[in-house]
Amino acid sequence: MSTLVTGGAGFIGAEVVHGLLAGGEKRPFIFSRNPNMRLLDDVADQVELISGDLGNFSHVLDAVKAARPEVIYHFGAMLSLPSDADPAAAIHTNAMGTFHVLEAARLFDVRQVIFSSSISVYGSGIHGDVIDDFTLQRPQLFYGVTKVFGEQMGLFYRRKYAVDFRCIRYPSVIGPGARTPGAVQYTSWVIEECAKGNPFTINVNPDTRVPVMYIKEAGQAAIMLAEAPVESIKTVNYNIDGVKPSPSAGELADAVRAKLPDAKIEFKPDPELQAILDEAIRPFDDTNARNEWGWQPGYRLERIVDDFLGELKQNPQRYE
Repeated sequence: MSTLVTGGAGFIGAEVVHGLLAGGEKRPFIFSRNPNMRLLDDVADQVELISGDLGNFSHVLDAVKAARPEVIYHFGAMLSLPSDADPAAAIHTNAMGTFHVLEAARLFDVRQVIFSSSISVYGSGIHGDVIDDFTLQRPQLFYGVTKVFGEQMGLFYRRKYAVDFRCIRYPSVIGPGARTPGAVQYTSWVIEECAKGNPFTINVNPDTRVPVMYIKEAGQAAIMLAEAPVESIKTVNYNIDGVKPSPSAGELADAVRAKLPDAKIEFKPDPELQAILDEAIRPFDDTNARNEWGWQPGYRLERIVDDFLGELKQNPQRYE
């Protein structure tokens, strides 16, 4: 079976690639405009790299034609802060890029597309104390707007063209090597910067709780969803969560200090970001993912910090 991973050199995409190889996949194809393959240094000779731009339909068509994949893991995207800073580029990459992937899947008879969405699809006007798969989507971040568009396009292609589209809405993903700024990227950077001996300022209030999961589980979840039997998939666009209850920023800082007693962490909330989070963030209900395809996270906060620090120690060059 051939597999294509868009954004396969990126943060979660690289973890998916590692998971595919560990599961016996032979030479998955990676589509990326990023020539930096540092997150795949250990498996660079086991993958096929196709360079290209998701916003360029010819590039996407050429990649799918070359790979002839049975499954596309679509993880290529601009993240929240870059998307807010340059909406036109985000439309090009996130919205049109997803259309190009889905249309290429239709034209080349790709069986399945796994789409990476985000908690950012939720925003203003949330009713209730919990966010579930059917909570009204009114994103405040432009990144979230493009992800809602991607989710709905996927449902259309699933209904009209029988493309087996499936989607995960990720919470904040914690892991080493995250480089692109995101609205709540402090969840990763506070661990990595303190491990390197650098002071770190968290840009939200200590009592701010954001749903989080570990990078290794993020990759595992995508593969689990792809492998789930067709008859099990009812909801299609799924919330998934990791640590429950969601740790506060202060609890995350305490977990880092417990392992790195000399860590220098302070809090300086960004008022605009804090207002968005205060309105939008709720506990994540991932019941449908658990019931329909067996999602079950296993990393607690302490284990995340332990494993994160272990990865930095074992593979320092990868995360420079």
